[in-house]
Amino acid sequence: MPGSPRFLTLADVAEVLNTSSAQVYALVRRGDLPAIKIGGRGQWRVEAEQLESFIQRMYAQTRTFVDEHPFVEVDQPEA
Repeated sequence: MPGSPRFLTLADVAEVLNTSSAQVYALVRRGDLPAIKIGGRGQWRVEAEQLESFIQRMYAQTRTFVDEHPFVEVDQPEA
């Protein structure tokens, strides 16, 4: 990602993932999304490379889920 910042705030990550900052904080605190805590007030930062790795892991987990739980259409009765 040339020209992009190396580290992102939780709000930045939330925007990328189209979710809330609270959800991103939960991902970080559970250890699902690696991050660092910096400064006296302990602000969280996520390295852009870690975010991309997380996204790829989620794609892999989703593929596994879909493979293990195939979608089956249920025939609807005709009206």
